Amino acid sequence: MTTSSYPEAARAAAALAERLPPEDPQRRVLHDEVHARPPARIRLPALVVYVAVANEGVRREDEWAHLRELPGQAELPLDAMQGNFLRLRLDGYTVKWERHTEFSRYSIVQPLPPHAGLGSVEPELFPAVRVDPQWLASIPGRTLAAIKLAMVSEPIEPVAQTLERARAWFGGHAVVASLVGKEGASLVVTDLAIRPSGFERMLAVCPPGTSETRVGRISGRLLEIETYRIMALRGLPVAKALTPMLGETERALAEITAQLEAKAVDDQQLLDALVAQATRIERATAEHAYRFSATSAYYELVKQRLAELREQPIPGTQTLGEFMQRRLSPAMATVAATAQRLASLSERIARASALLRTRVDIAREAQNQQLLAKLTRGQELQLRLQSTVEGLSIAAISYYVVSLLLYGGKALKGAGVPINPELAAGALIPLVWWAVWRTTRRIHERIHANE
Repeated sequence: MTTSSYPEAARAAAALAERLPPEDPQRRVLHDEVHARPPARIRLPALVVYVAVANEGVRREDEWAHLRELPGQAELPLDAMQGNFLRLRLDGYTVKWERHTEFSRYSIVQPLPPHAGLGSVEPELFPAVRVDPQWLASIPGRTLAAIKLAMVSEPIEPVAQTLERARAWFGGHAVVASLVGKEGASLVVTDLAIRPSGFERMLAVCPPGTSETRVGRISGRLLEIETYRIMALRGLPVAKALTPMLGETERALAEITAQLEAKAVDDQQLLDALVAQATRIERATAEHAYRFSATSAYYELVKQRLAELREQPIPGTQTLGEFMQRRLSPAMATVAATAQRLASLSERIARASALLRTRVDIAREAQNQQLLAKLTRGQELQLRLQSTVEGLSIAAISYYVVSLLLYGGKALKGAGVPINPELAAGALIPLVWWAVWRTTRRIHERIHANE
């Protein structure tokens, strides 16, 4: 294809795009999410000062106002922070801001001071930080993780000698270390200890020639591992605080179940007790279910980032992944067990409630049967009474009819008709009674036919 044909191809592609169906409103946002947080490019030697803070109750506007306090950033627009990611290039250093669901991260990347290289012994780093210490101290939120990561360019081999120099950099403290990357291209060392300044320290030794993008990826993974580890562990205090309540609820539920089996307590009392326990468990679930789910998600991220490091062990030294898993796995198991215990209690209370409901339904059905039996007996008595009244009604109607006939006979006799009224009335009594009875029967038959 010649150069002159490229505009034609572009126009053809644009014309094709115009024939696409209408875009989903979220297409662009979802597509650009993969580019929302581009990886850092870090030139060695470098010092990364990292602070992660819980942002509960902290508005984006608060963080924007804080970033505007940096030199030359007074005109920073709020729209620049809409993507939850911002990198500011200042004089000799960069500041990166990221906002996540529960925390915000601030990373200051600057050159490593000459006195803090691999040959130094526990060098002092804070005076060399380019940003104002007061600016760091006034970051909105509560500190979750604070790390000073030194990244140097030094040969890795011999590994044992480089590791000894790294131990000296940590002041001789016990450290965990591992070779990371393809064929152990870099060395990562840390003691995971919070110093009086409130910061942890990490050291990454990268061989000469390591690309800036690879250095940025190593930095990002190390900082994310520690941040996600802290976030995952936030579920542990919650799990420990819930343990006594869960034990009390389990004992109360066992007692309720025993009383339900023995039928020694009124059903209403058992129902009230079950409702109280169910309310207690549902409240705990509503308050802490998110924390337990978040713990599981953060733990998966920790494992994923550790896997991305592709660690290789150094003889005689525990790797970062081994140290994390050995310390972190029991805590995560405790949180998972507490979450499962909470869900199990909710299910057991539901089953006990179903059993009590079944017993109440059976008792109610027995009461209904007794009530129906009483109603049936009452209806039978009413039918008998109705039959008696009906017989009396036939006699009464017959009496009135015969009386009318008697008066009619007397009237005829008075008119000169030769008739004996009493004899005629007496003779008509059987006929009148049969006629009244027959008429009553027909009325009953019509009523039953209509029903």
